[in-house]
Amino acid sequence: MAKGFFDIKAWQKADDLAVDVYDKTKSFPRHQLYTLTNQMQRAAVSVAANIAEGSGRRTLADYVRFLYIAKGSITELEYYLHLAKRLNYLSDADYQRLNTLQDETARVLWGFIRFKEQEAEASSS
Repeated sequence: MAKGFFDIKAWQKADDLAVDVYDKTKSFPRHQLYTLTNQMQRAAVSVAANIAEGSGRRTLADYVRFLYIAKGSITELEYYLHLAKRLNYLSDADYQRLNTLQDETARVLWGFIRFKEQEAEASSS
């Protein structure tokens, strides 16, 4: 089942998003280090990590399950971005950049999930 996850567009987008989240959360208040900062970083990393882990699973059904976990993490990150903006931890420009990248990643991931689900259905027929 394992293919090079580095070639998967959804993973590439998620990897870029994780790097950007780490970069932007460096400036968050110190008292947020183990709360919002950590949660945002973990959610962002989880997206790329679950795409990678799923690609190494034995069956397409397992792969799709991990892709859905990644989808949950990207939705979680969407909320954290919103909260960070409301708390004024992100500038308008940084929020817009991260939110746009999060949205693009979510859309590409959703397309990839649908593709893998169709592939799984075709192989079980």
